[in-house]
Formats: sequence, structure tokens, C-alpha cells
Amino acid sequence: MTAAQATRRLPAYALFAALLACAGLPIYIHAPKFYVDEYGVSLTALGAVLFGLRLLDVVQDPLLGRLSEKLRNQRGLAVGIGCAVIASAMIGLFAVAPMTTPVLWFGIMLTLVFSAFSFLTICFYAQGVAKADKMAGQGHLRLARWRETGGLLGVCVASVAPVGLGIVMNAPFAGFAVGFAVLSVAAALAMRGEWVSVDVPESTGFGTVLRDPLARRLLFIALLNAAPVAVSSTLFLFYVESALGAPGYEGPLLLLFFLSAAGAAPVWGALAERYGAQQVLLSAMLLAIFAFGGALFLGVGDVWLFALVCVASGAAMGADLTLLPALFATRMAQISPSAAEGFGLWSFVSKFTLALAAVILLPALETAGYVSGAAASPPEKAVDLLRLLYAGVPCVLKLAAIFLLWRTKLERPA
Repeated sequence: MTAAQATRRLPAYALFAALLACAGLPIYIHAPKFYVDEYGVSLTALGAVLFGLRLLDVVQDPLLGRLSEKLRNQRGLAVGIGCAVIASAMIGLFAVAPMTTPVLWFGIMLTLVFSAFSFLTICFYAQGVAKADKMAGQGHLRLARWRETGGLLGVCVASVAPVGLGIVMNAPFAGFAVGFAVLSVAAALAMRGEWVSVDVPESTGFGTVLRDPLARRLLFIALLNAAPVAVSSTLFLFYVESALGAPGYEGPLLLLFFLSAAGAAPVWGALAERYGAQQVLLSAMLLAIFAFGGALFLGVGDVWLFALVCVASGAAMGADLTLLPALFATRMAQISPSAAEGFGLWSFVSKFTLALAAVILLPALETAGYVSGAAASPPEKAVDLLRLLYAGVPCVLKLAAIFLLWRTKLERPA
């Protein structure tokens, strides 16, 4: 494949990234609140289920990375099956009434969603490493711009779709699930022909990744840097509803947040190509601290001020989701060109932060007396805790990530 041919297929990578993004972060935004409001499941139970699924990932994600490598010659078929599984599970999660107790149904459907999500993500990023190596110039950053911008646009749509669909239909989450299934078909068709095993180098195993000091450090930075996104995403709807006293504004504010991320992503990528990914990423992480710090002092009625927080924190997240995966992909190309096992570890780190946030934050809020719902009146101490968890915890985590990244010697991406 020539460099020009490789570049022409980049929109397909953006569409597939949008599919994965719809099944990732938005699930943590919508699913817990949907099952609390629709079926009365407790926050503690939901947090326990989400954390339990991440314990499964401790074993599952590395094995899925190995499975992706074993199926390298049938990866197109395997990806097609994965798309069918994730689409069916999404319909089961949101469009089908629980066939058993709601919390058990929640766990079963999310197990299928997350398992398919992990496998598809590993295959997708591993193929992306081979793709970028075929491109002229700074291929990893160019591919990352397309991939992560597509992913962020997918997050934008998935985050506000249930709210927007609620205006025109009685079952907005069912409509979202059906739309996701259609997107699954479109993304699978767009990527057909890309899963070519001849372009993917042989695996060198997990040991190569885990023995490399820089790869280990990037994985740890990813863990620290993803945690603030996990915290804010898990609590976003509750924060808008209770801390700002603005039920009904969740959809527009989410859209503003993710549109800011999507709009900023290509800008961060261009700046990284010129000034280096490390310096640009550090600048974006500092911006995130200022943004979340501002949210600590907002109260009822401060919707427009929070809109500014959404713009700044969303723009900063655009750098997180674009530059850090590009740095890791660049390192994988140097030490483990197949990248399947490497991105198996990356997938685990990314999802573990979301589950850790859920199992700690949701029970803490419930213990403090927090109750959800537009008509609910949680005690002031619970709202104060919500504000601290949503805005204060991300600042501390970002500071730790900044320090570690600042102390890391990185090569400029090739």
C-alpha cells in the first residue's frame, strides 16, 4: 500500500473510532442514571457492578489482545462478529426490558458491550499502528488526528442523542440503541479491506511492553490522566442537576463539552507536530486544572459560567485523547510493532479508571444522602461532596499526571 493510498482511507478510521466512542464514555454518562431513574437500582449496586466488570478486564483485556493476534489472518471476520455483538448488547441494555432483575441484566449486557468494545478497540489500534507506518511524514499523529476527532464527534452525538431523541419520541434510549446498531453496520462496511494481516507485524508478546520503562510510564500516565475524565464523566449529569440546579441543561452542556474537545483535537495535533507532543500535552493538562478548579466554586444558577468550564475542560480533553495515544502508538511501533498486546493493556487502563470512579464515587454520594431526580432535594452536605468529587479530585489527579509527564523523556513522534 502506498502512502497516498493509506491516507485516502483515513475517514474510515474516523467513522470506526466514532462507533467505539459511542460505546465507551457515554455508557458511563447515561447507563447508571438511566437504571437509577427507570428501574430504581441503587447507586452502590451500579458502582459495584461496574467495578466487578473491570476486575474481569484484569484477565480479559490482555487475553483479548492475544486473541486479536491469534486471529490476525481472520481479523476482518472477527471484527464483524464483534460489531454484531456490541450492537445487540446495546439494544439489550437500553431498548429491551430486563428479563431478570435490573441490576443483573445491567451486568450481563454491559459484560457483552465492554468485551466487544475491548476486542474491537485492540484490533483497531493495532491496525492503526501498521497503517501509520505506511504513511509519509508523522503518520502516527496524522492518523491520531483523524481517529480521535472521529471518536470525539461520536462521543458528542452519543452524549446528547438520548436527550435530543426525548423531544421527539417516548423511548429515547431505545432510539439511541437502534441508531448505534445502524452505525455499527456502517463502520464495519467502511473498514472492510483494512484488516489486512500482511501489514501487521508478528507479535512480540506482553513482556516486551511491560519490560520497557517508557511504555510502562506511558501506561501509568494514561491511568492518572484518564482518571479525571472518568470522575467528571461519571458525575456530570448529577453535577448539572444538583450542584447547578439546572435539570434540562445536561444535553446542551454535554454537547458543548464534547464539541469543544472535537474542535480542539486537530488543533492540538497540529501544534504537536510543530512544537512536540509532550510540551503541548502539558499545556493542555494545565488548562484542565484551571477549568476544573473553576467548577469548585459554582453553585445554583451558574449555568453560563459552567458553560465556560465545559469549553475549557473539553478542549483540554481533546489533547488527552489525541496526543497520549499517539505517543503510546509511536512507542509500540518502536518496540512491539504488532501493538495488539500493548493496546490490550491500554484498553484495560482506560476502562479501569471509569470503573474505579464508579465504585468509589457513587457509593460515597449515596452514603452522604445524595438522591437523584429533578424533584429530589439532596442535603447540602451531599451536594458539597458532589462538587468536591466532580471538580476537586480531577485537579489533584491532573497534577500528579503533569509531574510524571514532565519528568519523562520522550522522543518527538516520527
